[in-house]
Amino acid sequence: MKKRILIVGGFHKAQTLARSFLEKGYDVTAINKNPLHCRVLAQMSDLTVLTGDGSKPFVLEDAQAENADIAIALTPRDDDNLVICQLCKKQFHVRKTVSLVANPEKIKFFYRMGIDSVVCALSAITSIVEQQTFLDEFTTLLPLGDGELRISELRLPATSPVIGKTLSEIQLSRDVIIATILRQDQPLVPHGDTKLLAQDVLILIAAAKQEAAAVRVLQGK
Repeated sequence: MKKRILIVGGFHKAQTLARSFLEKGYDVTAINKNPLHCRVLAQMSDLTVLTGDGSKPFVLEDAQAENADIAIALTPRDDDNLVICQLCKKQFHVRKTVSLVANPEKIKFFYRMGIDSVVCALSAITSIVEQQTFLDEFTTLLPLGDGELRISELRLPATSPVIGKTLSEIQLSRDVIIATILRQDQPLVPHGDTKLLAQDVLILIAAAKQEAAAVRVLQGK
């Protein structure tokens, strides 16, 4: 059975994600309150598009959120993203929720509220830039143009096959770098002998074509 992805809000980000998921054969639904954005999104083949406010339960119901495997909130308002993810998790029983957050100070709060993955580009980039050695390393390894570089956060579940292993023991592509590890909200500079623990949050820098394979290795999915 196809995995079902629900994307709420955003426009350019929603387009990029929807296209990527559709190419992987997923069933994707997008919700956006802007009718113009919806008309543009609807031009994407096989993408189901609904116009409405995704923070409203009846809109999520119309989108059949109860059938989604993953819900991703991309609105520009952190509060709306939190509401969307909590509704999807608690009312529609979506297994995994992902939220974009603009304010890095809210990351810990979002996790406490039950959001499975919290993505804050500002937090990730700031951490990486502060570690100039990593910045130099990925600049030489990965292409920076044409959107080929991706920065993402990945939380390790207790079932991950890499729990207890050192970074040197994990087989990742040379185009994938674990730039930072957030452990109990404290950033760690990773080394080859750093052991990974359950609930570690990894900041990944990856070539776009290698990102999915890296996630499978790290999460065992």
